[in-house]
Amino acid sequence: MSTHPLTSPLLSGHRRALAKAITLTESTRPEHEESAQALLAEVLPHAGRAIRLGLTGVPGVGKSTFIEALGLRLADAGHRVAVLAVDPSSARTGGSIMGDKTRMPRLTVHPQAFIRPSPSGGTLGGVARRTREAITLCEAAGYDVVLVETVGVGQSETQVAAMTDLFLLLTLPNAGDELQGIKRGIMELADLCVVNKADTNPQAAVRAQTELRAALTLLTPHDAPWRPLALRASALTGEGLDEVWAAVERYREAVDLRAKRRAQTAVWFDELLREAAWRAFQAGVDPEQLRQLRAEVEAGRLTAVQGVATLLGLSAN
Repeated sequence: MSTHPLTSPLLSGHRRALAKAITLTESTRPEHEESAQALLAEVLPHAGRAIRLGLTGVPGVGKSTFIEALGLRLADAGHRVAVLAVDPSSARTGGSIMGDKTRMPRLTVHPQAFIRPSPSGGTLGGVARRTREAITLCEAAGYDVVLVETVGVGQSETQVAAMTDLFLLLTLPNAGDELQGIKRGIMELADLCVVNKADTNPQAAVRAQTELRAALTLLTPHDAPWRPLALRASALTGEGLDEVWAAVERYREAVDLRAKRRAQTAVWFDELLREAAWRAFQAGVDPEQLRQLRAEVEAGRLTAVQGVATLLGLSAN
């Protein structure tokens, strides 16, 4: 029997309840965090049935337009689509500043869709700290496709790849030049590359697709259960969107998602444990001692290893 007031309406698929639940998980107030964890514990058995897609690309590649076009296609086909768009946080208010709902006007009002712009909170690369909980809540509310849009190509992509099933990289038709600006690590994360805006320059899009295929072949181990694909699409005309979703379905059949998610959860547990251990350590350390040791290290009178060893009461060898 559920005890949290949001559990029943959330499991019934009420969008307002889902919005309230996500707001609760994003709160930093201790009483809200306790309430959020209680809610998550109750709805967790009902989560895990969706396909989780991470999506990134350089600024101007058309991420939001692509997500809206694909999302509308899926929603019209009967899927329930949730979009978690991680925005840079406003330094003044701490809130989202990119306004993803204004960039997806048609998907926002679709009865089968839910869009949540979420402030990054200043975390590494712009990934909201509570995005994982938001994914769980969306799945519990009955959404079977969850799209996580990142701010842009940067360090945040490794975190998004660690919480989604498939990582999709959007590129532009001039990918030959663009590939020089994309870190190899981002390419290695990609399960699917899509040359967006293919209608603007079809010949260039074909060349870009060929170059991406070659790059992905070099980066993919021969024994990998999935060989990353390079496709062409246009969010404006709808060209290639069915092929993109067909590739997602093939990926879902080829990869053991349950095993992948178990491994992701274990990594997440370790990350949370390190954060909690650091907070507990800070709470028990004299702030002045910590400040003095940091100053000694900054001045070069102690190495960083010696400073940490001194703080821990150990001898530096």
